[in-house]
Amino acid sequence: MSDAQKNGQEELKEYAGGWLTERKGTDVPGFLKLVFPIIGFGCAAYLVVQMTGDVNHATRGPLVQQFNAATRTNPGLMYGIATLAAIYVAIVSVFAFRKPHKD
Repeated sequence: MSDAQKNGQEELKEYAGGWLTERKGTDVPGFLKLVFPIIGFGCAAYLVVQMTGDVNHATRGPLVQQFNAATRTNPGLMYGIATLAAIYVAIVSVFAFRKPHKD
């Protein structure tokens, strides 16, 4: 135990003008780190799965099919956006799971 901890004074680091504080040397819990890829890849997958809308729904399916025929959505653009989102999530996940650097 360091002298600062014995005296009841821990080294705190402040972010956002004092709105967020953390103890120096602590890390984010693993389950919070795992949230980044789960939610991010889930959103990208949802974008791909629902790219053309809910065309198989019993009541609104035909309406969605007519709307898709009238607007002519571009699947290539949607796959590109989903790919960019997945790449972003992968990069954020790499940074989230890295060891914290020492200040």
